[in-house]
Amino acid sequence: MIQPQEERRGFLRRVLAIVPASAVAVGAGVTQTACSDKPVEQVARAGINYSPTYLNDAEWAFVKAAVALLIPADENGPGAVEAGVPEFIDRQLEMPYGHGKLWYMQGPFHPDSKPELGYQLNMSPRDIYRHGIADCDAWCQKNYGGKKFAELSPEKQTEVLHALEGGKAELANTPPKLLFTYLLNNTREGFLADPIYGGNKNMVGWKLIGFPGARADFMDWIDMPNKAYPYGPVSISGESA
Repeated sequence: MIQPQEERRGFLRRVLAIVPASAVAVGAGVTQTACSDKPVEQVARAGINYSPTYLNDAEWAFVKAAVALLIPADENGPGAVEAGVPEFIDRQLEMPYGHGKLWYMQGPFHPDSKPELGYQLNMSPRDIYRHGIADCDAWCQKNYGGKKFAELSPEKQTEVLHALEGGKAELANTPPKLLFTYLLNNTREGFLADPIYGGNKNMVGWKLIGFPGARADFMDWIDMPNKAYPYGPVSISGESA
């Protein structure tokens, strides 16, 4: 039986709200924030003047500065900061993804094992951000005149990100490539995920790449190859742009 449109949409929201973070970057609750009984889109929209719930002030400043360089605002449109990527990352770190609840996290751990054996560290994403940012700030202070990452010029911050990516920054507790990889991947996810998760505000990421979002029906366009789709994107929440 064909269900009414609003009922189908409500079902879609509920189903996608429990899909693992690797698919749509969201999950069931672990902390008090994650265990909220409010619909996901209500939680995200409540953060108009968002205050981080996991990241501390120094970490929040680091994340905002870093994502602004990874996806900057330019002539093509808003960047990661304007799209709410820092908020997305902070929210995900309070979800099961952030706690590593979606992974096998028991020992033994083999940090130097082959990549094809999968993740082998004892650090959850929360740990990677907490220890990694502290380590990076300490390394910056040692090599850039006592300044933390967020206090550096954009040019120097770019140097630091390249050092992390290339494994050249000597961090005390965190593999530098690991910190950079998670930061880059989470920035991409936050820029392109459905807005109900806190990022991609006003669907700026979807507009940039021409993605129509969670529209339910494309049957009228199947036989129209190479014809531009004329409608703007739609969120799972029903919000359109």
